[in-house]
Amino acid sequence: MSRFNRGPGNFLKPENALKRAEELISVGQKNSALQTLHDVITSKRYRTWQKVLEQIMFKYVDLCIELKKGRYAKDGLIHYRNVCQQVNVQSLEEVIKYFMKTATDKAEEAQSKAQAVTLDVEDLEADATPEDLMLSYVSGEKGKDRVDREHVTPWFKFLWETYRTVLDILRNNARLEALYAMTAARAFQFCLTYKRTTEFRRLCDILRNHLANLNKYRDQRDRPDLSNPESMQLYLETRFEQLKVACDLELWQEAFRSVEDIQGLLSQSKKAPKPQMMATYYAKLTRIFTVSDSYLYNGYAWYKLFNLSKAYNKGLSQSDVQLMATSVLLAALSILPYEHKDKDRTEADSELEKERSVRMATILGFSVDTKRNARSILSRTALVSDLSSKGVVNLVSDEARQIYSLLEADFTPLELCQRLAPLLKQLESVTETMSGASPIDEVSLQQYSKSLQRVAVLRLLQQLSHVYSVMKIPALADLVPFMGFGEVEQIIVDAVKHDFLQVRIDHRNGTVHFGGQQLESDRIRDHISALARRLTKALHMVEPEVSKEVEARRLKAIEHAIQTSGQANKRALARKLLIEKRKEEQERLLLEQEREQEEQRMIQLRISEEAEEKRRKADMIKREEDRLKREIEERELKEAEELLAKKGKGKKLKEGEKLDKNAIMQEALEEENKARIEQAKKMDLLIKRMDHTERARRENEAPLLQEAYAQKVKDDELDFAEQQKQGAIQHKEQWEHDSAEKQRLTKMQQDHSQFQQQIMSRRQGEFEELQHAREEEIAERKAMKRAERDIARKKEYVRRVRLQIEEKRAEIEQQEMQAEIERMEREKELEKAREAERQKKLDEAAAKQRAREKEIEERERKEREEAPARPSAGNAFVPPSKRGGSFAPPAARARDEGAEAPRGDGDRWSRGAPAAAAAPAAAADRGADRSEDRPSGGGGGAWRPTRRGTGDAPARDAPARDAAPSSWGGGPRGAGRDAAPRDGPPRDGPPRRFGAAARGDAPADRDAPPRRDGPAAPFRREREAPPPARGGSRW
Repeated sequence: MSRFNRGPGNFLKPENALKRAEELISVGQKNSALQTLHDVITSKRYRTWQKVLEQIMFKYVDLCIELKKGRYAKDGLIHYRNVCQQVNVQSLEEVIKYFMKTATDKAEEAQSKAQAVTLDVEDLEADATPEDLMLSYVSGEKGKDRVDREHVTPWFKFLWETYRTVLDILRNNARLEALYAMTAARAFQFCLTYKRTTEFRRLCDILRNHLANLNKYRDQRDRPDLSNPESMQLYLETRFEQLKVACDLELWQEAFRSVEDIQGLLSQSKKAPKPQMMATYYAKLTRIFTVSDSYLYNGYAWYKLFNLSKAYNKGLSQSDVQLMATSVLLAALSILPYEHKDKDRTEADSELEKERSVRMATILGFSVDTKRNARSILSRTALVSDLSSKGVVNLVSDEARQIYSLLEADFTPLELCQRLAPLLKQLESVTETMSGASPIDEVSLQQYSKSLQRVAVLRLLQQLSHVYSVMKIPALADLVPFMGFGEVEQIIVDAVKHDFLQVRIDHRNGTVHFGGQQLESDRIRDHISALARRLTKALHMVEPEVSKEVEARRLKAIEHAIQTSGQANKRALARKLLIEKRKEEQERLLLEQEREQEEQRMIQLRISEEAEEKRRKADMIKREEDRLKREIEERELKEAEELLAKKGKGKKLKEGEKLDKNAIMQEALEEENKARIEQAKKMDLLIKRMDHTERARRENEAPLLQEAYAQKVKDDELDFAEQQKQGAIQHKEQWEHDSAEKQRLTKMQQDHSQFQQQIMSRRQGEFEELQHAREEEIAERKAMKRAERDIARKKEYVRRVRLQIEEKRAEIEQQEMQAEIERMEREKELEKAREAERQKKLDEAAAKQRAREKEIEERERKEREEAPARPSAGNAFVPPSKRGGSFAPPAARARDEGAEAPRGDGDRWSRGAPAAAAAPAAAADRGADRSEDRPSGGGGGAWRPTRRGTGDAPARDAPARDAAPSSWGGGPRGAGRDAAPRDGPPRDGPPRRFGAAARGDAPADRDAPPRRDGPAAPFRREREAPPPARGGSRW
């Protein structure tokens, strides 16, 4: 395609598209013009609003209406809404108004052209049925009605589609709420004018879905805000109009759903609706409950309507008020005095019934606690007493007041229905028109006649049961002149079924039995109280002056009231505290509800974010689908060109004509349709030929059928005469037999009466005996129950006393246990303090001992440094077995030799100088013997054990002290403090002396007497004192 031959959606300016469309319309190509404007409106190039776009929309709407293209109109309006939503929304409003006005004018014009049009189509959205199509093709001639339907019905279908399209476009637009409400109202009027019940139900569902989506998706842009009073008022007015049209169309189920919609909106509204709207609301409720036979709810709806009209409607006349009060009273009296309850219902059924009662109370404008049954508030007794206390009875007509007295106040069982019948007949003729200020157009009291008759029969039976125990059925039937006994029997069965009456019908004896066997009759108690009230009234009439006893009783009562005023005050204070606690609890619950609402809001916010993310993904998917769609269209265009080249045989396209595969396929289908039409024409000729043949056959058959019918009539007359004759003979024979039987049975009448009298007298005696025995049994049962109650009270008292004793004992034991635990904790704390003190003293003693030992070691070191070296000649080691003479201690030997005695408490951890100067042979023998008793793993040199309790190793070598244990005692000296245990068992043979014992520094035996010579004797005694136990053990 060249650059001069652009497509319909590729105009540089929208004005060019408008001109092109007008040119196409002038040459009769309206479909092409519509497609051109549609491409311009849906093009992404013109996303900014311009004035010319509004003109294009007007022309586009005209073409859609003329061609009945509802889907094109909806698509174009949606795109135009996106263009001008944020710039000029009034333009969209003008276009939509023009669209609805033009569609309505077209429909009315088609209706005016047709005469006496009746839309008998069940569903405007349904297509033509196969039967209609067959009838239209087979019939040779078309009637005028069918022609009218073919011309009018399509326009009404398009008008209905127009309303749906506009409502769908405006459902989430806060700026066009008024237009949305106006469209809904016009759609309601359309359904009401043409009695379109199916479309009305769909319209209600559409509006209900719009409201549900509005409450569900609260984060949408430009959505109506129901918290705004103006928006809520528009939605309420729409729902009230919906309720009104539903009642006018007598769609009661849809009307009740509309009532529920209104109640849901009222629960969300922060502002009370107008009284006129609520009056209309309750007026429609009265019609709904009247049709559904809900007498209780109907009475309360009338009561609400009466109070609302009397309080706010100042234009009501006195006759209107009287008529409405009469309707309220009669509606209340029409309620049955008992409830229809199923005895076999389950707990789930009870819960459903409770929820239904609460919902109905809410609909009627009563706030009921969910924990409390609404039936306890909405009842016939409560309504009638409320009407009486508020003076509504004084406003009604005389007939209604007399009916109220007969049914509620008077006790005249034998005259109740006779006196009520003429009053009900007068009410049936009352049908008055209300004034223009009343929300109700007309009031007819005839609707209460049947229900009042039913209530009157129930009251009659209830009063008769107070007076009679048995009654003949004919006598009871005579008391009810306006109803047969069959209907009375049905009423009795229903009342007995729901435990309102105790009546038994004996058809064999023709009697009605009232009451049953009861321990204490409520009706006797009522009679006694009524008698007491009447006697008191008569006494006041006889003696109007107050006696002294009565005055004294009055003063005593006043004194008692003064005395109990303090208790009453305390109860009032307690009640006040209880109320405060309940208020605090209510505030706490409100705070919890607010917190839960905040959590729900956050959850909704998260949900909306997720929804927005899903929407973005959906848009991405849609763009991808559009791209694929364009590719498919391009491929189909290419295939169409190839198909045209094959099928068109060189056909040339017109200038600006768009190549379309569907159009080419359509041409092929048209050729096939032509062949099919030719075949249908041949079939029509065949049908006409068969029709003529059948008509000729029936014309020849008609005389024969008439002749056969006349013969059949003659035969039937002869048979009937014979049957009548035989019947008369049989009837006469039966009469003669019955007469003879009657004469025979009449002789036994006297015997029958005597026998019946004997039976009745015998049964009377038996009844009296049984009654006496029953009274005695009842007395015994009373005494037995009284004794059982006394025993139960005593047992309960003993149980309470025992329980108190056990609680006291448990409390004492608990206190003793607590005291014992506290004492043990104090002893533990004292023990810990003693242990800490003892440990402190031990630590101080050990510190003093270490200091003293350090001082002694320092002194010995100084003495060794000052002492002269010991001579080393002739000091070779001699084994004990080779020694001669007796044993002598080293100190004695040293004195005999003239040398200085070794210090026993010297440096016992290292070898002294005299030991170092010994002979080499003795040193070798001594080293060899020491190596045998030294623990393994020494690693060469002297063995240096660490001193226990100090944590540091000595700086001097002491192999002799740390060698094997001494053979003179149980172990080395100071084994628990300084000595290391010896590895392996002790050696056999004579003991050897090692280290200091061999040198003569200290005795090897612990029990050896200490040396007192030498300067270190006093310090030795201190060191030999047993050290404190530090975990050491003797080997």
